[in-house]
Amino acid sequence: MSDASDTKPVWHTLGPREAADHHDVDPSVGLGDEEASERLDRHGRNELEESGGRTIWHILWEQISSVLILILVFAGVLAALLGKSVDAIAILAIVLLFVVLGVVQEYRAQRAIAALKQMSAPAVRLLRGGRTIEVASPHLVPGDIILLEAGNIVPADLRVVESRALRVQEAALTGESEAVEKAVEALGEPELGIGDRTNMAYKGTAVTYGRGKGVVVETGMRTELGRIATMLQGVRHEPTPLQRRLDSLGKVLAVAAVGIAALVAIAGWLRGDDITLVLLTGVSLAVAIVPEGLPAVLTLTMALGSQRMLKRKALIRKLPAVETLGFGSSVPHRRRVRARP
Repeated sequence: MSDASDTKPVWHTLGPREAADHHDVDPSVGLGDEEASERLDRHGRNELEESGGRTIWHILWEQISSVLILILVFAGVLAALLGKSVDAIAILAIVLLFVVLGVVQEYRAQRAIAALKQMSAPAVRLLRGGRTIEVASPHLVPGDIILLEAGNIVPADLRVVESRALRVQEAALTGESEAVEKAVEALGEPELGIGDRTNMAYKGTAVTYGRGKGVVVETGMRTELGRIATMLQGVRHEPTPLQRRLDSLGKVLAVAAVGIAALVAIAGWLRGDDITLVLLTGVSLAVAIVPEGLPAVLTLTMALGSQRMLKRKALIRKLPAVETLGFGSSVPHRRRVRARP
C-alpha cells in the first residue's frame, strides 16, 4: 500500500478527504502501528538534519589559523630562539588564552544548541488505530492524524481536516504577528504563499487558540521549515568585520616587521657591524612590532560581552559574533521620574 504518489500534490488545493485518501488513512481512526512503523522506515525520522557538523578539531583550527595568531606564534618562537624566554612564555600564554577561550565558548554553545534540539521534540497526541496516544515528534510519519489544541507546537506540516476556532501563530515562517485562523476548505489557487494557505499548519508554528485535527503531509527536511534549514546550511560562513580587520592588521604588521628588520639588517651590515648582532637586532625589532596584548584584550572583552548576553538568555556560538551584537550592551534602565509640583 502506497501513501504517496510519484508527483507531490499541492496540499492546500486538496479537500480534507482527498488529503487523507492520498495517504490511505481514515481521519477518525489514524494509521495502524505496523503501517506507521513501515512508513517511518521509508520516510525517515521527523527531525531537521544538520549538515557539515564541526568537530572540536575544526573549531581549534579556526582559532589558530588567523593571521594575527600565526604572527604571534612566529614571534614567540623567534623570542625563544633569541633566548628571551620570558617574552616567549608571555606571547605563547596569550596565544593559548585566545585559543582556549574561543574553543571553549564555541564548543559549549554547540552542545547547548544540541540540547535545545532534543528539547524541541515533545510528545505529540495523535490517533493510532482509533486510540489517542502520545508519540515523540521524531516518530511521526506522513498520514498520521495529529490532535491540536492551544499551547501545542505544530510537529510537522499538516493539512487541517478539522478546525474548531483553531488559530496558529506563523511568525516563525511568515513574519506575520497575528495568529491565522485555520479552515478546512480546499483553496483553488495553487500559487498561494505560505501565509495565505489557511488550511495548512506548518512545522515549528504554535497553536494559540482553539482545537483541531490535521493529517501529516510532510515530515523532516521535506517540511517548509526543513526547506529553510537546507537553504541556511548552504550559506557560506564569512568572517565578521572585526575578524577581517584583525587579519588586515596582521598582514600589515607582518609586512612592516619584515621591512623594518630588513632595513636594520642592511644598515648594520653597511656600517660593518657583526652579522650576528645585526640579525638579532632586526629580529628583535620585528618581534617588538607585534602587539602581543591585542588578542588577549579582544578575547577578554568579547568573553565578558558573551557572558553578559548569556545572563539575558542570548546564547553566542562564536565570540566574534558579540561584536555585531554590540558587545552585549545593557538595555538602559528605566528611571522613575517624579512629577514636580
